[in-house]
Amino acid sequence: MFERNNLIVRACRELLHPRKTEESKNTNILFDLVENIYNIGMNKWHWYIYIIECLGDTYYTGMTWNIANRLEQHVSRLGSEYTKKHGVKKLVYYEEFNDLEMARNREKQIKNWSQEKKKKLINGEWKKEW
Repeated sequence: MFERNNLIVRACRELLHPRKTEESKNTNILFDLVENIYNIGMNKWHWYIYIIECLGDTYYTGMTWNIANRLEQHVSRLGSEYTKKHGVKKLVYYEEFNDLEMARNREKQIKNWSQEKKKKLINGEWKKEW
């Protein structure tokens, strides 16, 4: 975590107070710092896709790095337009990922499913791999 924070501080300093060198060199330094921050952060973070049961017995699918905070946002009607309109009953399902792209792909896959297929996944009648 210290290494990641150190890189963030360096990147911010460089953005606020660029060195008096060639512009292209500064640009390359910034790109390198941003890439390092991305790689360090993405490899250590955990991502979650989750399904919330709404008050109208429908399901909302989302993705976050912090389920507790995101659920609180949904309950407070600040999470999404869908849960703002339909209300939140409870968190009924989640999966954990170490890779952001895999989590995004899984969220997209589940979002395209019917409510019935989501219900089967929640009840363990549908395998994760399907």
